[in-house]
Amino acid sequence: MTIDAAGLDHRTLNQRIKTAIAAGATEVDLLNVCGQRYLGCGLDCPVTMRIEGIPGNDLAAFMSGPRIYCSGNVQDGVANTMDDGLIVAPGHAGDVLGYSMRGGQVFIGGNAGYRIGIHMKSYLGKEPVIIIGGRVKDFAGEYMAGGVLVVLGLEVAAGEPLVGRYCGSGMHGGAMYVRGEVPPGHIGKGVTVEDPTEEDIARLRGLLGPYCQAFALSLDDVLQRPFRKLRAASTRPHGQLYAY
Repeated sequence: MTIDAAGLDHRTLNQRIKTAIAAGATEVDLLNVCGQRYLGCGLDCPVTMRIEGIPGNDLAAFMSGPRIYCSGNVQDGVANTMDDGLIVAPGHAGDVLGYSMRGGQVFIGGNAGYRIGIHMKSYLGKEPVIIIGGRVKDFAGEYMAGGVLVVLGLEVAAGEPLVGRYCGSGMHGGAMYVRGEVPPGHIGKGVTVEDPTEEDIARLRGLLGPYCQAFALSLDDVLQRPFRKLRAASTRPHGQLYAY
């Protein structure tokens, strides 16, 4: 099923998508998308959606199951509280990607903005995964309670930090893996930075295999550069903040 989004407001476009799926469509191609919001929001069926253009905010919010392939950049709020499914975008991502994400995978080929992966958590046996090909800005992994956030630093200019300031602030679960060095002054309080174990490397190999396949990268080449692992030093990082 092909839908031309040119000139359609977000409500009309989303209604056409839902109508197509209700009629039995298992693949939906969207053409000429230009900032329409909430695409894939709340969908809970195994549909494949291909988006030509730039989707607006809250792509795949509350989504559970679909696979979404974008042609380039995506905006803010991607995978907001997403429960399951896959999002692949070869370009850059905006802010607050993966907010409260509870399952599924998000693959970004380029850079991402601020507050990536905040409030991520494992839920009912699911583990959310976000993999960023470039770098992320401030507050990545803020209040992270579960899941995995990987920052690869591919094609990032020499000297540019791979993570911004306050990385992992309030983190109390999950793990972050950064392919390269993490500036000490950018690490949030209560976060431990360490070398990954053999078990971590095996875990990364399993997570990065589909990512590298999606973007035609060599998995062995990606794994040649050392990673650093960030994890919470405590499950209650602010447990004594208001204690008297």
